[in-house]
Amino acid sequence: MKWDRITKGKLLVTPLVLLALLLALYLWITNVSLDSIEKNSLNGGQVRLYLWQQIELTAISTFFVLVIALPLGILLSRGFARPAAPVAIALANLGQATPAIGLLALLTFWLGIGQRTALIGMVAYAVLPVLSNTMAGLRAIDPTLLDAARGIGMSPVGVLGRVELPLAVPLILAGVRTALILNVGTGTLAAFAGGGGLGNLITAGITTQRTRVLIVGAVLTVCLALLVDWLASLAELQLSPRGLEVHQ
Repeated sequence: MKWDRITKGKLLVTPLVLLALLLALYLWITNVSLDSIEKNSLNGGQVRLYLWQQIELTAISTFFVLVIALPLGILLSRGFARPAAPVAIALANLGQATPAIGLLALLTFWLGIGQRTALIGMVAYAVLPVLSNTMAGLRAIDPTLLDAARGIGMSPVGVLGRVELPLAVPLILAGVRTALILNVGTGTLAAFAGGGGLGNLITAGITTQRTRVLIVGAVLTVCLALLVDWLASLAELQLSPRGLEVHQ
């Protein structure tokens, strides 16, 4: 692992901010008087369950986004399949252009409530950035590099695996990072489809008019999004080829 790419600021600032934010939230919520509804909603086991469900929703939906978008992006960047690219992008755009809550409502009407419905909606909403970035990264490669690779006898699979994909990694990882953040955010809406997650805390706070419950759910969601973004940024730095590293 090439840890020299990661500065101390990049490595420490976000975790320290998150720790401070979570500590402040804990000290605040343990030093205020909670009524019976708030105590029931903010029960430690309940909050941990919702947090784990949120992480699970994010991980599973992102996995399926990668399974769908990466092979499809590679396929659509091949010459024979390029005419179909606008159709695929239009369909992916349709998933993201539809308001997330509206998409989940339609899927719930069609498929019923449950985690599966929430996951389908999250995947549809997050496919576009990975798909478009995969295609853009592969198409942006200098054709002379590909000609040179073919000229030394590399097979099409070899060119893809050893030349094209490594050069496209930065853009692909940027798309994956965006998809992760989208999935954390839309994961809170899974509560409306019976999918669980931190959205249950937020909706409970709204329906029972308990601001403290709402704040806890919102702060935990923000902290999870920042943590995921920080981890994704470290992975992006580590997995990008050193020759393509950009110093800011």
